[in-house]
Amino acid sequence: MFDWIIQNSLRQRLLVLGVAMLLIIYGVLTVRTMPVDVLPDLNKPMVTLMTEAGGMAPEEVEQLITFPVEAAMNGMPGVSRVRSVSGIGLSVVYVEFDWGSDIYRNRQQIAERLALVREQLPRGIVPQMGPISSIMGEILLIALPADPEKLSPMQVREYADWVLRPRLLTIPGVAQVIPIGGEVKQYRVEPDPVRMQTANVSLAAVEAALANFGGNTAGGFVDAGGREYLIRNLGRTTRLEDLQNQPVATTNGQPILLRQVADVRFAPGIKRGDAGYRGAPAVILSVQKQPTADSVALTRAVERTLKEMQPQLPAGVEAPQFLFKQADFIEASVSNVEEALRDGAIMVAVILFLFLANVRTTFISLVAIPVSLLVTALVFHYAGLSINTMTLGGLAIAIGELVDDAVVDVENVLRRLRENRAAATPLPVLGVIAAASREVRSGIVYATLIVVLVFIPLFALPGIEGRLFTPLGIAYIVSILASMLVATTITPVLCYYLLPRMKQLDHGDSALVKKLKAWDTKLLHWSFGQVRPLLIGAVVVVVLAAASLPLFPKSFLPPFNEGTLTINVLLNPGSALAEANRIGTEAERLLLTVPEVTAVGRRTGRAELDEHAEGVHYSEIDVDLAPSKRERAEVIADIRQRLSTLPAAVSIGQPISHRLDHLLSGVRAQIALKVFGDDLDTLRTLAADLRERLAGIPGITDLQIEKQVLIPQYKIHLDHEAATRHGINAGILLQKLETLLDGERMGQIIEGNRRFDLSLRLPESARSADALHNLLIETPLGPVPLSRLATIEDGSGPNQIGRENTRRRIIISANVEGANMSAVIAAIRAELARQALPEGYFTQLEGQFQAQEQAAQRIAILALISLALICLVLYSRYKSAVLTAIIMANIPLALVGSVIALWISGQPLSVAALVGFITLTGIATRNGILKISHYINLCTLEGERFGQAMIVRGSLERLTPVLMTALVAAFALIPLLLSADAPGKEILHPVAVVIFGGLISSTLLDTLLTPVMFWRYGEKPLQALLNENTRETF
Repeated sequence: MFDWIIQNSLRQRLLVLGVAMLLIIYGVLTVRTMPVDVLPDLNKPMVTLMTEAGGMAPEEVEQLITFPVEAAMNGMPGVSRVRSVSGIGLSVVYVEFDWGSDIYRNRQQIAERLALVREQLPRGIVPQMGPISSIMGEILLIALPADPEKLSPMQVREYADWVLRPRLLTIPGVAQVIPIGGEVKQYRVEPDPVRMQTANVSLAAVEAALANFGGNTAGGFVDAGGREYLIRNLGRTTRLEDLQNQPVATTNGQPILLRQVADVRFAPGIKRGDAGYRGAPAVILSVQKQPTADSVALTRAVERTLKEMQPQLPAGVEAPQFLFKQADFIEASVSNVEEALRDGAIMVAVILFLFLANVRTTFISLVAIPVSLLVTALVFHYAGLSINTMTLGGLAIAIGELVDDAVVDVENVLRRLRENRAAATPLPVLGVIAAASREVRSGIVYATLIVVLVFIPLFALPGIEGRLFTPLGIAYIVSILASMLVATTITPVLCYYLLPRMKQLDHGDSALVKKLKAWDTKLLHWSFGQVRPLLIGAVVVVVLAAASLPLFPKSFLPPFNEGTLTINVLLNPGSALAEANRIGTEAERLLLTVPEVTAVGRRTGRAELDEHAEGVHYSEIDVDLAPSKRERAEVIADIRQRLSTLPAAVSIGQPISHRLDHLLSGVRAQIALKVFGDDLDTLRTLAADLRERLAGIPGITDLQIEKQVLIPQYKIHLDHEAATRHGINAGILLQKLETLLDGERMGQIIEGNRRFDLSLRLPESARSADALHNLLIETPLGPVPLSRLATIEDGSGPNQIGRENTRRRIIISANVEGANMSAVIAAIRAELARQALPEGYFTQLEGQFQAQEQAAQRIAILALISLALICLVLYSRYKSAVLTAIIMANIPLALVGSVIALWISGQPLSVAALVGFITLTGIATRNGILKISHYINLCTLEGERFGQAMIVRGSLERLTPVLMTALVAAFALIPLLLSADAPGKEILHPVAVVIFGGLISSTLLDTLLTPVMFWRYGEKPLQALLNENTRETF
């Protein structure tokens, strides 16, 4: 097939060049419109179910809402885990599905189950499905600072809710905009039981008066004078006076107005969260994108919209400030990797020129880079992949190898043209170029096929690591296959146009190549007399390298450098929102004293539309950092030290890293130890004991128990006998208490496109412990104080209840700093094994390390399978186990350099390093294939006989392409080796370290050992191939 491609390409030369130009132009145009993101799509199919339940306590939320919803979700096809949190007035159930399942089908299944479960839930309680969003979905945090002297928090929030949020939601690609902070405007009616008793007005009368206030109703149609009129009953009003003057009852012919029995006013809605910016109150909007949206393009669209809206800002509202912008990290990461691509291409050009010493041959070889890259971009476009650090990383790693096929082809064509010009009867140039290309084609095709086989383990990686590295593998393989296609089509055509009439054709090798060949000749002649010591030495070195692998520290992924920090500040549950605000504001001010901090924004508690069931004791502070001379670790240590004075638990992470941790274990930390059981008190006791025991393990930081603790509660115990004596039904009494204490939404008042709740609720002064005793309750026998119908106890109860797969659980979370993750995990496991838990209680250890262990295990198994496949491919080609073994010997030789490189660079053995080993296997075998194939071709096609002279000739003729391809591949990685902690490069650095070290060692050792092994063991298999009388090229 490849012979046919080469022949036809040389016949249709102009067509080939025309198609190549079209591909380049189309590729450039396509690249400019492709979505750009920081990482590939990492979304595990998950549906969030949120159920608002007013002021219901966590125990009731768990029993009445969470448990029925969980029970309905368990057992659905494809469900991998069901997690839930029951908090104060809120149930959040997370339903996780298997990777690869269709999220839309999953949502349809959940909607069907929810329809069945709704009958089991309390009246008026409706679970809501959260929108489809992305793990990297929070692309922007926008702070809306305002001058409190010019504008109230209620007006700022009204602008955010009804002007800014709707406008942002109209931008294509925006999934959700969640505002937090300020005050949500309400029309509030606060009944006074004493005045109601005096005026003889019942609570039911007040409710009835409010039921249809401020609305319009329909009057149907009427025909008049041959025309049809629509009748509208218009009662809509937004005036507070109209509400205050609403009659609720009549006494002695006199109407009693609502303002006579209740206070009617504009009031802020019940707040479960607040926000601040640079130490002052503010409204913060979180912008979340749809899973397929382009983060950078969407950010630019939001920026344009905010700029357009700026002239219409209300007086007192300052220009919106960007607190967190994921696009900055994306652009920094992608531009860093693009720089690595550019610098790698320059390194390739320099090395090619040093070896070839010729502009034309260098140009022909380099053409493979842009064409291969742009063909790969077209494949990305049609496969629905984005430009991100992993796809670009695959290209950055492959860039040195993209010229390999072209280099081998050009070098062989040049050599054959030189021989043809020196011949007595030169052959036609077209035939010489075709024959020269065919001569090396077989080895190159098999080497490329092995590269593809080597990457099979990458495509079978499970979970998040599979999603992360599969695009890298696709980019690598597609670009390598594209470069092979270029070498069989464009390269021979360019050779025909540029090489035959070249003046330097007779000049021979460059000075560098001549010197290298002289050294190699001496080395080879010496090595033939040292076969045994060389082979024993190689085996010893390989064994030592393999034995040192288990000693390496292990990690899942290298740490990101996002340029922003996420700081969690946790007070004791039960702390009031005002106290959490005070401590959070103090934390903001302390952070602003750090020189590197440029912006600080805080979100305390939970926003009204948020999917996270955080209590008011929890603050998340987003910190923007400017580059500085200080190391990142030094800056974080400084921040820790400054915040240590706060009476709160503090943990420091990064936005994207936090979300990856949350995806892996459901916790925003690297390690999550989950304790399962039934009794909450026992769970808390076990967690406290485990925390004390784990605190002594070196390297553990941010060790915290999930804040599932007891918080103060007023418990109103109904006295059923007293209720019976007063003739009041227990259910009616509970309903009245719920309306008065928790409040009831009576309807909505519409102001244009704005809607505000009309609520009925006791004033705060009537909800204290003393006031509750004296609260007047209507009964058929007259109003009586609540203390006669119930006992009021000052008690305690849980602030929230966490569940997972139908079992209650509590979590101990931790991060690791300045220590080996695998050693810390081993120490935790040893500590857990040391002491048994009570019957019915058990632990689960989850987090990044779990993903790393699973990935390493899967890669090891699949690597063995792919090595077996490589052996089969080589054996089918060379019909010899010995020749296959000689070629495969390059793989352990590469391992030596990789291990040394990892030790020198201080890199742990991460999933990224394992990907480097996979990539290296394919590159290392190429050298052996090129040499062994050439030895066989010399004997089958040119009449050489087996011996040292033939091996030396073959090695010298293949020295240039082997050294060039290896050095080009290695030195193209130098940009990734440098600046290891630059955004975008940090995850690719271990891959580059492994490949660079492995290439250097395998190339140096291959130059010496492959000829020696062929001299020692290759004669019989070579003779067997010669006996087949084949004229086939190898």
